[in-house]
Amino acid sequence: MKYLIALCLSCSLSFTHTIAQTTTATDIVIYGGTSAAITAAVQASKMHKSVVVVSPDKHLGGLSSGGLGFTDTGNKEVIGGLAREFYHRIYQHYQQPGAWNWQQQSAYGNKGQGTAAIDGTERTMWIFEPHVAEKVFEDFVKEYGIKVIRNEWLDREKGVIKKANRITAIKTLSGNTYEGKMFIDATYEGDLMAAAGVSYRVGREGVKEFGEEWAGVQTDVFHHGHHFKKPVSAYKIPGDATSGLLPQISALPPGEKGSGDNKIQAYCFRLCLTDLPANRMPVPRPAGYDSTQYALLLRVFETGWNETFNKFDPIPNHKTDVNNHGPFSMDYIGMNYDYPEATYEKRKEIIAAHQTYQQGLLYFIGTDARVPEQIRNRMKEWGLARDEFKDNNHWPHQLYIREARRLKGRETMTENEVLGKKPVSQSVGMGSYTLDSHNTQRYVQADGTVQNEGDIGIEIPVPYRISYGAIVPEKQECNNLLVPVCLSCTHIAYGSVRMEPVFMILGQSAATAAAQAIDSKKAVQDISYDKLKTQLQKDKQSL
Repeated sequence: MKYLIALCLSCSLSFTHTIAQTTTATDIVIYGGTSAAITAAVQASKMHKSVVVVSPDKHLGGLSSGGLGFTDTGNKEVIGGLAREFYHRIYQHYQQPGAWNWQQQSAYGNKGQGTAAIDGTERTMWIFEPHVAEKVFEDFVKEYGIKVIRNEWLDREKGVIKKANRITAIKTLSGNTYEGKMFIDATYEGDLMAAAGVSYRVGREGVKEFGEEWAGVQTDVFHHGHHFKKPVSAYKIPGDATSGLLPQISALPPGEKGSGDNKIQAYCFRLCLTDLPANRMPVPRPAGYDSTQYALLLRVFETGWNETFNKFDPIPNHKTDVNNHGPFSMDYIGMNYDYPEATYEKRKEIIAAHQTYQQGLLYFIGTDARVPEQIRNRMKEWGLARDEFKDNNHWPHQLYIREARRLKGRETMTENEVLGKKPVSQSVGMGSYTLDSHNTQRYVQADGTVQNEGDIGIEIPVPYRISYGAIVPEKQECNNLLVPVCLSCTHIAYGSVRMEPVFMILGQSAATAAAQAIDSKKAVQDISYDKLKTQLQKDKQSL
């Protein structure tokens, strides 16, 4: 028996429990609780392989069940296999009259992102409530008899046991051991691949590294409107540099245009709010609330900006999936740079800081007398949905980790492949979403005004292939690991690839490859692509 402290990052709690150390041996060990982890586990089971999901998360599904219900579909025609099955099951749920407990289906409308919310012809639904998505993932687990060990955290210091270039087992902080023939890192952070000594990158490449037009620092590029459209002074006393900077502004220069850096696009929680009084919980004043942190937003309001509610996207039953919108919004810009490499304890602090920031932002807009009255009164109509995230004070259990580590694999997806300028061989799935990066920094311009940088949105001319080589490491580093989430992409390419449907697609493909590697007794780098392609097509993946 061993006592330990386990960190529950998703709900920002610490707790103690007593367990017996165990050793579990399976064909495939999947680390992570994301949507990719579950589709990988289902596919492994369908291919008659024993599998265990070692999940640091209590709740399964990652962002798909953590508030991102307004799906970034892109071209829905390239979403196949188990990913499409997931959205079909969402459709089936909302065909039941009992699913519409707070709203008539006829009153909901049919607005989606890139497609209609409800596609009766294809029997898919792309917009949904968090708890509905979580139930679909739990149903997958139950139907396929998948073993899931929750709240199990990889020992990142000495928890990966390798023999030469092959992982034989992983150990968790609880002392448990999971032996396997194949391993899949399905985390948003890439913790398993990093602990296994596999090469990866963090931050933005420069323009010259891969010949990408939109790489690196992109000052004076504003594609989504999430910038300061009118001049706003960065200083506490407008125009007076000696008065000091307002909060939420970096004192560092942005860097030379086109240069690489260690910065990553901003994170946020995707909030599920409701304006229905019967299901509405007030947004609490967070501990550590400091109204001065939102002084810059007041300056934005003074310019006449009135787009506060433009990304309160509707999901069923009078709820929303709230995303960032505008120059000062839900994204906690510049406050996540340490997250990818941080310890569990430090990550917990970063996650808590994001919650304090966003909760404080909502509280500020709804209560501070300096906020324009019309906006303040409208904010008061919104609150947290009482029937969502019940065990986490109705706050999402998953922070939106838009990017963290990225594998340096056998092949690297760049904007050139995504935009169709270079061919991709050995496809294991497709993507189609815009090259989409949120802001990475907020800085002071030469004239003393504030500006955001890093917000990029480039349309994809046609759907693109994702290479098998992008989800496997170099063979000499590890020959039995697949990485379907933190795959081998540049920063700007990852801005398109990083969508939940794509993660589900790649999770399924990774498990297929793992099963075939076991059957053929080969490294994942050496399996027959023709056989892999045949199986993926049989399972209705779009390649």
